[in-house]
Amino acid sequence: MSYEINLEEIDVDGAVREAADAVSGDTRLSFLKKAGVAGGAMVSGGAVLSALAPTALGATSVGRPPAKFGKGDVGILNYALTLEYLEAAFYNGATAANLALSPQAAAFLKVVTRDENAHVAFLKKALGHKAVSTPSFDFAGTNTNVEKFMATAYVLENTGVHAYLGQVTNIKNPAYATAAGTILTIEARHAAVIGLLNEAAGNDIAPEGPFDKPYTAAKVLKAVTETKFITS
Repeated sequence: MSYEINLEEIDVDGAVREAADAVSGDTRLSFLKKAGVAGGAMVSGGAVLSALAPTALGATSVGRPPAKFGKGDVGILNYALTLEYLEAAFYNGATAANLALSPQAAAFLKVVTRDENAHVAFLKKALGHKAVSTPSFDFAGTNTNVEKFMATAYVLENTGVHAYLGQVTNIKNPAYATAAGTILTIEARHAAVIGLLNEAAGNDIAPEGPFDKPYTAAKVLKAVTETKFITS
């Protein structure tokens, strides 16, 4: 039995474009221009995830993305697109680096590279002319060194899960929520695989335990900025 889902069948284009028409002004997030180009120290999974950790289990109010992403659901999709740009660029660089990965890690990289680029293409098509531009990146060797790649991939995938979970209840249009949900589950699958590859006992498959936590957009964007991966 096949469980393949074609995202093109989800009718989000018209609704997103209609909402986007109501958005005025520049939707580019200011932090993309302000992120530093220096630094680039190795990102450890524990360090970044601890910085992102919520203060309480199950936040009752999850902050929306900054207004400069756009209004309403368009802003949420642009926030998601920015994170997908980051992930896709990271994995594209790792693929180009031809890392000496284990067969399982190589399989992970092949699949995740395909998926993150598909997420970018999907969100850009849905947002049309209101999509934020692709920023410039400097991963400072975190995607060209095997150890750093594995640690950073774990952080990125888990952050993606928490970021999408943090916004799903803020989405008003059911079509958008469905589209976001189909991406959220893929991010969670990626996170589980890289967690097992990094920690064979399985403790990192679900690092938050039986229930994941939603992260505010502010918390996620602060952590992204601190990595200095985004340079312009």
